Amino acid sequence: MSDNPIERIAAALERIAPVPQPTPDFSGVSAFVWHVGPDRLEPVTEVAQIDLSLLIGVDRSRDTLLANTDQFARGLPANNALLWGARGMGKSSLVKSIHGAVHAKHENLRIIELHREDLPSVGRLLNLLRDAPYRFILFCDDLSFGHDDAHYKSLKAVLDGGIEGRPDNVVLYATSNRRHLMPRDMIENERSNAINPSEAVEEKVSLSDRFGLWLGFHPCDQDQYLEMIRGYCTAFGVQISDEDMRAEAIEWQATRGSRSGRVAWQYFTDLAGRLGVSLPS
Repeated sequence: MSDNPIERIAAALERIAPVPQPTPDFSGVSAFVWHVGPDRLEPVTEVAQIDLSLLIGVDRSRDTLLANTDQFARGLPANNALLWGARGMGKSSLVKSIHGAVHAKHENLRIIELHREDLPSVGRLLNLLRDAPYRFILFCDDLSFGHDDAHYKSLKAVLDGGIEGRPDNVVLYATSNRRHLMPRDMIENERSNAINPSEAVEEKVSLSDRFGLWLGFHPCDQDQYLEMIRGYCTAFGVQISDEDMRAEAIEWQATRGSRSGRVAWQYFTDLAGRLGVSLPS
């Protein structure tokens, strides 16, 4: 062993340095999940997605995101997208279903799920994607930030790209229940307590401004709720009269205290089970 302390330190750093990651094989499947410790892209052979026709009441958001994704897959300019709004109204389902629909036409399209807690590693992920001959949707589901949460700074690496710039073959789609990605009471609290209120929250609030597309999802009304369930019945061959379905579905939503696409699917799952109809997992 060398007696030179600098050489010993260099050797120690080399031993603990992470092994360079090999270029992933993107050819086999169209979906991956990004994990850290160690860094890896785990293939997903079957993506949980439904046909776009079954997503009721989100026509405008569907058409806008579909057009944006098709442009991106064809190598044309496209925007990052923030899908925000009411819980259970199909934000995540829309992203996955649109990926499936566009991938059926453009086989170069891939989707990678990125968990919020892994945002600090996004720079390493982008380096793996930058030179790949594919187009990548980074999908961050249920994105939001708390008072002392600095993860939002890592997100800027995707939205702004830093000195290198965001790779042309990467776009970010995120879902959130909050339009500005942080609670309203937190925004008001920081404004009221700061010496310079406008600057206190500008950095966090302006993060959502970096998304080129804002797609809002609002609570459904009763007619849309029932239309969702009837659509599921038709698609999966479940036979029930409109009168019986209406009575049961309204009672179901009353017991849940809410009405949404998720509640509609939960009622339909119960209905299919009672009638002995199997559903895809």
